[in-house]
Amino acid sequence: MVQKTMAVLGTGVIGNGWIARFLANGHKVNAFDPAPGAKEKTEKMIDEIWLTLEEFGISNEAAKENLAFYDTLEEAVKEADLIQENVPEQEALKKKVLAQVDATAKSTAIIASSTSGYMPSVLQEDCVHHPERVVVAHPFNPVYLIPLVEIAGGKQTERSYMEKAEELYENMHMKPLVMKGEIDGHIGDRLMEAIWREGLHIVNDGVATTEEVDKAIVYGPGLRWALMGPFLTLHLAGGKDGMKHMLEQFGPALKLPWTRLVAPELTEELSEKVISGTAEQSGDVPIEDLEHRRDRFLIKLMGLLEEEGFWPAERLLSYDRK
Repeated sequence: MVQKTMAVLGTGVIGNGWIARFLANGHKVNAFDPAPGAKEKTEKMIDEIWLTLEEFGISNEAAKENLAFYDTLEEAVKEADLIQENVPEQEALKKKVLAQVDATAKSTAIIASSTSGYMPSVLQEDCVHHPERVVVAHPFNPVYLIPLVEIAGGKQTERSYMEKAEELYENMHMKPLVMKGEIDGHIGDRLMEAIWREGLHIVNDGVATTEEVDKAIVYGPGLRWALMGPFLTLHLAGGKDGMKHMLEQFGPALKLPWTRLVAPELTEELSEKVISGTAEQSGDVPIEDLEHRRDRFLIKLMGLLEEEGFWPAERLLSYDRK
């Protein structure tokens, strides 16, 4: 592993997740966030999850001391090989920050936005120096465990930078999904949004509680999706003729009004149902404890996926688990 310097701009949930993954893989991290107390919050988070990272597997060069906070964006990015932007989802703000990075970073650096919704063509519009190295690299929370990262290029992005980004993330034990084009919301979030909207309708109509909706996924399709995803799962539902029979038998149901993909109005009543429902589900358990439980489960689940070798049979981790 060749140690690189990563710059992380914005240290909220996603930014801190990137910091943890970069550190775990032995890289140096230069962080910038003007919010009061950002440095202390990040250091506290890293301390809290370091044992989890060790259980998951860390590089021999991994060290919390490889993290440094800087007072200005320019200082943080000037020597970085990869700049990972994680500022709030506001188009004007993201474009302003990325333009600042473009004007400061070395010409060979990859500029990657973690945006969950904006297309790279929009984000690179104000990058007048080297817009060809601007990509979207959209991760999933918790970034330090979930391997998927969606990579998309814009109209001005050169393919070589997408390939460099793909290699870089692969070397950090991620599973890059290089998109053939660009769409708002990318792939994963669009799929999750569809289920989220249906879930809101079901809760709003009084058909089920938030807990019951979650159970419907956890103990049903979610178990299969974890291994095969929706298409291959339905391929198996067609029996020996696979998807061909599945489409012949269930295709006509697509014309039935089973789903309502337009979200319901987020009224006070619906908001209260969702807020009180999830509060009842979590009970008195602090968010931090739920996060630790989630992380332990994800490590076990990804170990099972690796053991099954269903997807390309390379190891998820190149070093031994602790």
